Amino acid sequence: MADKEKAPKAKTPRIAKKDYFKIEAGKLVRTRKHCPKCGPGVFMAEHPNRTACGKCGYTEFKKK
Repeated sequence: MADKEKAPKAKTPRIAKKDYFKIEAGKLVRTRKHCPKCGPGVFMAEHPNRTACGKCGYTEFKKK
């Protein structure tokens, strides 16, 4: 039997923790939304149609 070669998956770029914050006027500003259930410090993942928490599973769908 011949091995089927799988098409290589497109790698999604990873975001570093340092990119979750920026400094404006000497103050630290969070660039991502935090989870309302888990509290500050747990950021929600940005998807094309929703934002989701990876810790508790809380999801908010975006309006079109």
